[in-house]
Amino acid sequence: MATQFRKTRSEERILTAAADLFYANGLRGVGVDQVIAAAGISKSTLYAHFRTKEELVAEYLRRTDDSWMAQLQAAAERTPGGPREQLVGLFDALTDAFDRHGFFGCPFVSAAVEAELDSEARAVTVQHTQRRKAWLTELSERAGAGAPEALARGIGLLVDGALTSGRLLQDRSVVTEAKSAARLLIAGHL
Repeated sequence: MATQFRKTRSEERILTAAADLFYANGLRGVGVDQVIAAAGISKSTLYAHFRTKEELVAEYLRRTDDSWMAQLQAAAERTPGGPREQLVGLFDALTDAFDRHGFFGCPFVSAAVEAELDSEARAVTVQHTQRRKAWLTELSERAGAGAPEALARGIGLLVDGALTSGRLLQDRSVVTEAKSAARLLIAGHL
């Protein structure tokens, strides 16, 4: 039991260090030696948990997917009103992210740019996009959209665009502009 606890703690330290480094510096900008140093572990400990950097990157992205989806859903759920308002309210997760640590962009957009087309990282990124689209489609259906998949795609593009522009411009007003565009898009679909 003690070995499992140590293994779990080590894995958590590795993933926390990797997440901070990958988010701030990109996937290609971080080497395993940097992760090892930041996590305060040995090289053998890293490789006991992740045989390759690609495995580490994929697990980082899977955890980021879970975390980011939870943040989007929480922002939508705390928005007063129904699904229509929630489609706009979900953008508050972007403002919250900016307020926590600035805009380093979207880890999934970064991974899509940096990862090879046949990599596990890209596959996880595509899964994230599909998962987000499924949730947005469901929310769009509940809002009464005539073409819920089209509305979901549009909202997804606004989220990605706000995160990308936020990274480029380092200006939180892009979220306000994306929310305004979302209101117009939603009105056009209902």
